[in-house]
Amino acid sequence: MAGTKSLRLSAYAAVLVVAIGLVQVIASVSFYRAIDARTLREDHARRVAELLVVSERVSRLRPEALTQVMTSGHLEVALADRPTVERQLRDPDLGELAVQIVRWEPSLSDNPLHLAIVRAEKGRRDFIGSMQLADGHWLNFESQDISSMWPIALRATWMTVITALVCLALALLALRVLTHPLRRMSEAARAIGGGRRVVIRETGPTDLQNLAHAMNEMQDRIAHLVEDQARSFEAIGHDLRTPLARQKIAAELVEDPELGPLLLESNAEMEALLDSLQQFLRAQHLRSEPEPVDLHELLQAVVAPLGECVRLDCPEPAVAETYREPVQLALAALIENACRYAPTAQVTVRQQAGEWRVTIVDNGPGIPSRHFADVLEPFFRLDEARGRTTKGFGLGIPMAHRLLTRFGGGLSFADGAGGGLEVTVRIPMAG
Repeated sequence: MAGTKSLRLSAYAAVLVVAIGLVQVIASVSFYRAIDARTLREDHARRVAELLVVSERVSRLRPEALTQVMTSGHLEVALADRPTVERQLRDPDLGELAVQIVRWEPSLSDNPLHLAIVRAEKGRRDFIGSMQLADGHWLNFESQDISSMWPIALRATWMTVITALVCLALALLALRVLTHPLRRMSEAARAIGGGRRVVIRETGPTDLQNLAHAMNEMQDRIAHLVEDQARSFEAIGHDLRTPLARQKIAAELVEDPELGPLLLESNAEMEALLDSLQQFLRAQHLRSEPEPVDLHELLQAVVAPLGECVRLDCPEPAVAETYREPVQLALAALIENACRYAPTAQVTVRQQAGEWRVTIVDNGPGIPSRHFADVLEPFFRLDEARGRTTKGFGLGIPMAHRLLTRFGGGLSFADGAGGGLEVTVRIPMAG
């Protein structure tokens, strides 16, 4: 993905699953909290109803012991001449509590009952009330913290959260398993786009099997098409050598001192073009198996014919599990190209993050950065910097690029520190 980073389909689906899980948890917690609030009010109403009935009986038998007998850690009871709550407040919640108290203990329906909720320390809301007894006294009570949170909902909330987390984990795992074939085919499609041949396993759901099968068939058709074209052009080039040989003989027989050398030069140029084209076409369908390759030894063989033009800086040994012939052809083309346009070239080999990289720096005219992509196309030439009299047909760099890409490597360009061109080759690694 050039220039930008985008989330994968699995990431979008994972975000959706997590969002659904969070909504479910929030909804469940809210539901449990609403249920628990109602349950809590009913529990207070029941306890108060029981308190009032028992307190009324205790007050008739032993009024002096009422406070001691009825007061507990959650309830405080006292007998007084005046009510703590002077009148019943008009509050829907209090009205509902009063109804529930009478529902639990219908015998209390004839007793005046005043209820209220007051704020206490630490944000508590205490439930207080006063009920008039038959002898005229008032039974004042206080139930602490009517808003105490979630005796039931807290357990239900934790169960919901744990269940949701387990379901999310299982959903994400299943999503990863289901999208693995898609990721595999995405990587395969990227490799195919770079000219590589990838065998895609036809596994998974039926739709993915059909897609994998179609991609394998597409690869076969593309490979056959490229090979047929390359072999056709190779055959044409081979056939052209016969008339070129006759023209060379004829040119040698021309006695004109200007025309004869011109014909021989043109003939030699056409033969060189055919050689270059044949090598470029052969690279399109070149097959190679991975093997241990000593890059130092390989580069020594490449730079030996170039003499003093190349300075090599490579650790010894520098062994990589790679494809010998494609790597050798690509590096030879790039180094020869550097020596063609510059008096000297520096070749440096280094290992970075488990990968071998070869940097070729020359001090020639360089390539404008706007043409970095153009030089990867066959027959492209920078005429303003490299005249038509310059050797080469614009096939070396494209051939190297396609070979490296096909086998999983790559190359990139940068401006050299001294004004020339810097080419970085990422050596393809097997596996």
